[in-house]
Amino acid sequence: MVKISLLFQAELNNVTDLRPADEDHSWNFKIECTSCREIDPNVITVTAGEENKISGSRGDANLVMKCKNCKREGSITIVGKPEPYTADDSGQMKPILTVECRGLEPVGFEPRDGWEAKGIDSPTLFQIDLSEGEWYDYDENAAIDVSINELKFEFVRSK
Repeated sequence: MVKISLLFQAELNNVTDLRPADEDHSWNFKIECTSCREIDPNVITVTAGEENKISGSRGDANLVMKCKNCKREGSITIVGKPEPYTADDSGQMKPILTVECRGLEPVGFEPRDGWEAKGIDSPTLFQIDLSEGEWYDYDENAAIDVSINELKFEFVRSK
């Protein structure tokens, strides 16, 4: 079992506490089989609230799938809760999610929709779609433009 952290970096402008909007957020990954190194051509969704049985085991995982190339089964389990990305983190890589992997590893990430952040100088809560790789809006309570852009992602092995 390997633990892998998703590192996230973005420029937050006048917003803070970027995080998934709900506990059962769907994380969208490109997945690589660790046996044959085949990368699945599809984006695979891993949902925190989903439990799937692992073959030949008593355990469960958020994602259980067989490699289309070598037919080996692998699994991914989300560990803990996602960490918010704050205005103080802006422009820096920060781990926001950790997953336990067996036979599969995430190698790409698509943030898509289902995110939220709050105004840095107001109580405004924004519902955010990061599918385009950036997001722009206006905070009427603070009378300022708000945005999230320059998104970057990286995966690292963690302890």
